[in-house]
Amino acid sequence: MSRERSLNLLLLTPHSSTICYILNFSASGLISMLEEDDDELRTHALKRLHQVVDKHWAEVAAVVPLIEALSEDDAFPARELAAAVASKCFFHLEEYSDALRLALGAGEYFDVSSKTEYVSTMVSKCIDQYTAQRTAAIGGGVPDEAPEEMDPRMEGIVERMFDRCYADGEYTQAMGIALEAHRLDKVEETIQQASDKPTLLKYTFDVCQTLVTSRQTRLKVLAILVAMHRLLPEPDHVAVCKCLQFLGEAAQVAEVLKDLLRGSDESALLAYQIAFDLVESEHQHFVMEVNKHMPQKKATEAVPAAESGEEKKEGTEGDAEAAAAAPAEGEVAAAAASGMEVDSEVHEPEESEEFLGRMDKLRQVLVDGFGIDLSLNFLYKMNKTDLLLMKNIKGALETRNSVLHNVTVVAHGYMQAGTTVDTFLRDNLDWMGRASNWAKFTATASIGVVHRGHMKESMSLLQPYLPQGGVSALPYSEGGALYALGLIHSNKGSDGNAQVITYLQEALRNAGTNETVQHGACLGLGLAAMATGGADLYEDLKNTLFKDSANAGEAAAYAIGLTMLGKGGTTPESSTALEEMIAYAHETAHEKIIRGLAMGIALTLYSQEEAAEGMIEQLSRDRDPILRYGAMYAIGMAYCGTSNNNAIRRLLHVAVSDVSDDVRLAAVTCLGFVLFRTPEQVPRLVSLLAESFNAHMRFGSCLAIGISCAGTGSREAMDVLEPMMEDVVDFVRQGALIAMAMVLMQQSEARIPKVKAFRAKLTSVISDKHQSTMTKMGAIMASGIMEAGGRNVTITMQSRAGFTKMSSVVGLAVWCQYWYWYPLMHFLPLAFTPTTHIGLNKDFKMPNDYEATCDARPSQFAYPKKLEEKKEEKKERVTTVTLSTTAKAKAREARKEHNTKKEDGDAPTADMEIQGDEAGVEEKKGTEGDEKEAGEKPEAPKPKKEPEPTSFKIKNPARVTPSQEPFVHFDMEQRYVPVRKTGKPLGIIMLLDRTPDEPEDVALVEAPSTDPDGEEADPPEPFEWTPGGVGKPIPATGS
Repeated sequence: MSRERSLNLLLLTPHSSTICYILNFSASGLISMLEEDDDELRTHALKRLHQVVDKHWAEVAAVVPLIEALSEDDAFPARELAAAVASKCFFHLEEYSDALRLALGAGEYFDVSSKTEYVSTMVSKCIDQYTAQRTAAIGGGVPDEAPEEMDPRMEGIVERMFDRCYADGEYTQAMGIALEAHRLDKVEETIQQASDKPTLLKYTFDVCQTLVTSRQTRLKVLAILVAMHRLLPEPDHVAVCKCLQFLGEAAQVAEVLKDLLRGSDESALLAYQIAFDLVESEHQHFVMEVNKHMPQKKATEAVPAAESGEEKKEGTEGDAEAAAAAPAEGEVAAAAASGMEVDSEVHEPEESEEFLGRMDKLRQVLVDGFGIDLSLNFLYKMNKTDLLLMKNIKGALETRNSVLHNVTVVAHGYMQAGTTVDTFLRDNLDWMGRASNWAKFTATASIGVVHRGHMKESMSLLQPYLPQGGVSALPYSEGGALYALGLIHSNKGSDGNAQVITYLQEALRNAGTNETVQHGACLGLGLAAMATGGADLYEDLKNTLFKDSANAGEAAAYAIGLTMLGKGGTTPESSTALEEMIAYAHETAHEKIIRGLAMGIALTLYSQEEAAEGMIEQLSRDRDPILRYGAMYAIGMAYCGTSNNNAIRRLLHVAVSDVSDDVRLAAVTCLGFVLFRTPEQVPRLVSLLAESFNAHMRFGSCLAIGISCAGTGSREAMDVLEPMMEDVVDFVRQGALIAMAMVLMQQSEARIPKVKAFRAKLTSVISDKHQSTMTKMGAIMASGIMEAGGRNVTITMQSRAGFTKMSSVVGLAVWCQYWYWYPLMHFLPLAFTPTTHIGLNKDFKMPNDYEATCDARPSQFAYPKKLEEKKEEKKERVTTVTLSTTAKAKAREARKEHNTKKEDGDAPTADMEIQGDEAGVEEKKGTEGDEKEAGEKPEAPKPKKEPEPTSFKIKNPARVTPSQEPFVHFDMEQRYVPVRKTGKPLGIIMLLDRTPDEPEDVALVEAPSTDPDGEEADPPEPFEWTPGGVGKPIPATGS
């Protein structure tokens, strides 16, 4: 085509609408112009093609190489336009990588503000590629892949996308891009640009916990959030303290609490609420650090000699308690006995009395364990355990089966965990006495599960079983008691904990060569000193480990991991411990010790994320399958709750590739730890693994679902588990029953009808003589889990504030090792969390007239009905029923006799007829009466069932399950309202009194009694008595 002809064509069709009409069926004319040598013609053709390429892309695709060549020609003036046309063509060809590459070179022709499908797709692909390159640049990409060099044109598009989000008011989208791309400058800029800063700050905090996989970036974002919160006119102190807790800034948290305590009554209540949240997260080391930065008491007071002498006498009643006393306390007691003035409390003189009083209350929460007392009080008073269920399980067991006897004791511990109610054990001492050797060890330790958290009475409770010095007469009971002591004090961090740790250290040193006592002392010491990381503790445990005793060494290895929990080489002690544990694992020949060391290393790497990669890689490549087993748990512990893609990818790879069944089992199980914050993903992820030919992988799938979906009632989880309850392999059935019980914890039959069928399934498995011991063991454990904590606890690894609960994760991880060592089953209650709803006023008392509303039917979240004991019916003699045929035969005989008499002339005819008629009537009546007597008695009319209300009131205190939480809301018009308006209606809630001048109706918080006979009966109500027996009756009193 000549230049003149082309120009004439352009003059004839000056408007785009005209060119579109002419080219309605073909773009060949414009395409042919691209072959011209004149740049003006080619530019004009590209402009027209840019307008019609979405319709005629199939024709343009034939010359894409030519257009692409023009886009790469530096001498061509419209190369950006050529890139835009080629990009759109590749987009329609679904070659998105090439389309994005050319779109980056399109310059102003790529308008990110356009709402077309092409622009949306290209922006999405650009952001994905940009974030992937940014993640790889900071070391969070796919291993063994070098990060690509960042394209500045891509950064330009992302910058324009931020501007578009700001213009459209889409600040959450901008924040999402900033977090995924690790652009901390944009995080701060987005918050500053936002109109509703508090909402965006909350959104950023929530997303930061799941979206940001890099720990370093997450901590930097949290530091920005703290700075942004403090710039607000009214800072959210609760949110600030959350961020500071993640950052480990205990001193700054203490400053926030002190500022609040110096403020109004409402500010002081908020400080107490923050303190309860800190304790509930179970980061005891952090809580103790916060307390260290608070003003310490210092008040001089004279102690009367006689009074202090009595206290000293009471304090020395138990030898064990006296042995655990610290030397400093002994000096104070001695000074008090002589009547000297003692500096027992330290106060800063410049603070007001009001502040000091508030500080004392705060210390009750942080140090004195008031929150633990609240939980104990709740679990004791609200205990709904069905003891008849335990009686039925006990009656269904074979007499000589020690495994089932052992697991029944464990299940009882689960049912009464934290309730302090051990009635069943006391009523069945003969049955308990059947336990021997390690079963006796486990049975004694179960006392610690029942009384978990009852720290003030722990030594007196276990006094009959604890070592008394000298040669151990009952080593299994003594070892179990030391283990129980650790279970009671596990991760509690109160003042009394130091004494118990000292006592357990002395017990370990005095155990000599008795490996049973050593085993109990090591486990107890690891639990009581969890995450303290003390060098002296490590030395004592290491000495026990290096004695190369299988049982004692295994417990010592677990205990080292518990004491160094989460240290991960960040301290000299933990670095040394990791090196020596790996070295000794290669030296020893005991499989039990190697397994304990593998788990100990995994626990040490808890929450370390990227910092644990070197150790994980070393263990993963080891020739010993037990150490590779430990590597899987190291991944689960290091990336617990992060949903890290690299961790999931590695676990799935090992699950289908390792030659060891145990390693594959561990890999599948640990998926539950990594993904517990997104439980809905786990059933889909392991559904194919649950159908594997390998039974260990099926068992691991059960544990992964149980761990991640515990208490959710997930239908997807139940669909995966149901077929495995009928699996051909007994231990898979065991795992399925246990996992199903974990999923259905605190779920009602009205809400999930399958609960009733599952309970019936457990009963039938336990009583079925043909079921294997392994399956029955799973059914008994499942029964205990379903009734756990008096039906008032659930399993969760996340606190209500969003923190990962360290002791819960540890409890589940070590509990999974029951597969190899049954006494470790007692670790599961560490993951039990009371589902409480407790309101407290400023005096830490429970107002009786405080209520919350649940917008659901009561049956949806009701306690399950208790079993009813079958009553034996006395056999009564049944009256003989006269059949109708017999009556007729008798009537015939009577008529026959009468006729005979008539023939003889003995009776008149009239009499006979009357008698015959009466006989017929009597026959009819008798028949009807017989039929009535033979039939059933008429039932009494049933009362009409009233319609169930659609909502109900929740009293104080009450059980509120996680599933119930979305339906519960506060009544902000009542006298007591939560001091934190946006908080969840779960846990301990500080209440603001709107009418403080009015008298209060409150209940006190009292710790449960250790009296085996229960509480003393209440005195009778007042009554009037009249001599001679006339008067008002004495009201009955409960016992």
